[in-house]
Amino acid sequence: MIPLSNYLIVAAILFSLSIAGIFINRKNIIILLMSIELMLLAVNLNFIAFSHYLGDSAGQVFVFFILTVAAAEAAIGLAILIVLFRKRHSINVDDVSDMKG
Repeated sequence: MIPLSNYLIVAAILFSLSIAGIFINRKNIIILLMSIELMLLAVNLNFIAFSHYLGDSAGQVFVFFILTVAAAEAAIGLAILIVLFRKRHSINVDDVSDMKG
């Protein structure tokens, strides 16, 4: 049986990679969205690991709701990116900040 600490270490590595992706690459919106999804994946892994370790299914229910919200966020985010690309012919973060009114 795999101990809980191994799951937590993998989740911490995934979370650290997502934080690094957000801070290192601030130009491309797609990579920022992928980093946010990776962060949610790390949180989901923690929920599943603790749910299995404690023998409670509440963590798995939380993961179901988080995945639902993440799918909706990805769909809406990509739709906004498509509209932005059609208008500006670029998806750089600097171009989006020009839209402030």
